[in-house]
Amino acid sequence: MRKTSLYLSDSDSERLRRVAEREGRSQSEVVRLALAEYDAVRARTEGFALFAVPATGPAHARSIAEIPDEELMEGFGE
Repeated sequence: MRKTSLYLSDSDSERLRRVAEREGRSQSEVVRLALAEYDAVRARTEGFALFAVPATGPAHARSIAEIPDEELMEGFGE
């Protein structure tokens, strides 16, 4: 394992402490589990066009209304 530092707001730091205490886990374990869950969710949704559009991002990002229906439906039902 590699030691890593995270910068968290005071409220996020407190929330992490509470979650770890409530679950009887270390704060590091909570962060590792959260990262694994985040990665798993992204892997399941990255092929679906709705989730491929960034909520915020570069100016060339398209809104959902600008994406043709054919592109939105690509891979649907596979």
